[in-house]
Amino acid sequence: MTEFTREAIAVARPHGAKVFVNDRLDVAIAAKADGVHLRVTSLAVADIREVTKSNKLGSFLIGASTHSLAEAIDAQACGADFIVYGPVYDTPSKREYGSPLGLEKLAEVCRMVGIPVLTLGGITLKNFRQPLRQGASGIAAIGLFTDLPRLQTAISTILNLR
Repeated sequence: MTEFTREAIAVARPHGAKVFVNDRLDVAIAAKADGVHLRVTSLAVADIREVTKSNKLGSFLIGASTHSLAEAIDAQACGADFIVYGPVYDTPSKREYGSPLGLEKLAEVCRMVGIPVLTLGGITLKNFRQPLRQGASGIAAIGLFTDLPRLQTAISTILNLR
């Protein structure tokens, strides 16, 4: 996973994009990623912040998964640098969290919190612009970014078509 992350960083950073590792603080630090994305079941934001401070990773960003407006507000209050909100669209990997939340709820979260909101869940090259139009600062995706041979194309398409 560390090598994949390093390759993603090599592709993304020249375009000004940041790379975050899902739930693996160790991999994020080893690969020199921009930050970590914490699941609802992960360590607390405050605990991760303490580790990054003691390792002198001052610019390391911490994001927290949220699935409701209340969770988004709480993550902000706990010190998250950004939140990942979703699932916005239907996707098999997020069905355990319930029905897709949709673009209207995403827009409400974007209005109500003062930190960046990344959107997640069913994001494709065909629909990634809609969440951005609702106020999302960026997107997070599993399927879209796990095909290493097509990673350069996916990142380039998103950065050029925003």
